[in-house]
Amino acid sequence: MKAHDDLYIDGAWRPATGRDVIEVVNPADEQVIGRVPAGDAQDVDAAVRAARAALPGWAATPPAERAARLAALRDALAARADEFTETITAELGAPPEFARAVQAGLPVAVAGSYADLAATHPFEEKVGNSTVLHEPVGVVAAITPWNYPLHQIVAKVAPALAAGCAVVLKPAENTPLTAQLFAEAVHEAGVPAGVFNLVTGLGPVAGQALAEHPGVDLVSFTGSTAVGRRIGAAAGAGVKRVALELGGKSANVILPSADLAKAVNVGVANVMANSGQTCSAWTRMLVHRDQYDEAVTLAAAAAAKYGDRIGPVVSERQRDRVRGYIEKGVAEGARLVAGGPESPREQGYFVSPTVFADVTPDMTVAQEEIFGPVLCVLPYDDEDDALRIADGTVYGLAGAVWAGDEEEAAAFARRMRTGQVDINGGRFNPLAPFGGYKQSGVGRELGAYGLAEYLQTKSLQF
Repeated sequence: MKAHDDLYIDGAWRPATGRDVIEVVNPADEQVIGRVPAGDAQDVDAAVRAARAALPGWAATPPAERAARLAALRDALAARADEFTETITAELGAPPEFARAVQAGLPVAVAGSYADLAATHPFEEKVGNSTVLHEPVGVVAAITPWNYPLHQIVAKVAPALAAGCAVVLKPAENTPLTAQLFAEAVHEAGVPAGVFNLVTGLGPVAGQALAEHPGVDLVSFTGSTAVGRRIGAAAGAGVKRVALELGGKSANVILPSADLAKAVNVGVANVMANSGQTCSAWTRMLVHRDQYDEAVTLAAAAAAKYGDRIGPVVSERQRDRVRGYIEKGVAEGARLVAGGPESPREQGYFVSPTVFADVTPDMTVAQEEIFGPVLCVLPYDDEDDALRIADGTVYGLAGAVWAGDEEEAAAFARRMRTGQVDINGGRFNPLAPFGGYKQSGVGRELGAYGLAEYLQTKSLQF
């Protein structure tokens, strides 16, 4: 694992214009493991100019050739699995097994799916007396978060490249080393110079400059709803397209006919994965009042098993934020049945796996995204009450429904105002659309739906 002292612009590693750097800290031991350039507006401008210059040639490249470059990128990512696992473990704190299987493994599948789509997608179609062309939107600003650093990069860059767009990536400050490794893989894959560019930097500096740059045609951002609003406003001022994948407060609805023990245990595992740093995590568990006490007991027991199995949260700031929410939950009257605000270790940014009972829908911990290993268990009286609670936040990103019969669960899921619902623990599908309703965002990622975000249409009438 080696940090580059430069930015990747126009196919080469080049010095940043300034001397400012970002220190990368291992959240498990609080040690500095690398330093990367803190790019500024001048660096962003150089990267956007390189992307604009490369755009015509890449947009005109036959889809089959773009597919071949994406297949080569997939193979380069797979070949570097050990490096990505080590790097993501070091800068995010993800346990090595999780880092390998999910953080490093899933992006390989996603990159492969876009290699296939680039080769098979109908970029031209006949509609009556018209020919409709699906053309690249142009230069894409990809601004990615730290919680799934490689997956979020691939979920933006791969469809953009498949569409024929050129990209400038600004990764999260906490996990820039993963982005640098990705740039190396892009270079190895033979993607032409300027088609992909990397500027590490601070959000309010490099991110803002990228969102506002007149040479950018689309801003794709994943992160908090608060920052998403600012990104959207900056992009909107330039009448740019935006794709925003934002926050969530997803409900895990357990209907009375469900296997309660399985639903609770899988639900707790979902929240604890990645130390709770997952936007789509099922952080509100809704259980029928008749089964509530049993569910709380099961959830507390399940959470207790994760004490030594989850990693730290990403930073001191994030740890303090999560602790603050736990303290707020106690102050507002929620009952701690597992965990709490006290640090479980003397060193590192660790948070105890925490479960709250006696939570009411209006409490802060039931309304706001905590982004840590914190679960709220809420009772409901009937299905209409469960639906009211499930839909009763500003978010609508994901969710889950459990029932003895799949059709019963699906019927409830159809009524929910949320972008993705897992039925009885349904498996993740990298080809299915991911994105939310309400303040959880605008647009979709993954599969053909993610590709469509990077295309615009032109019709020729005959």
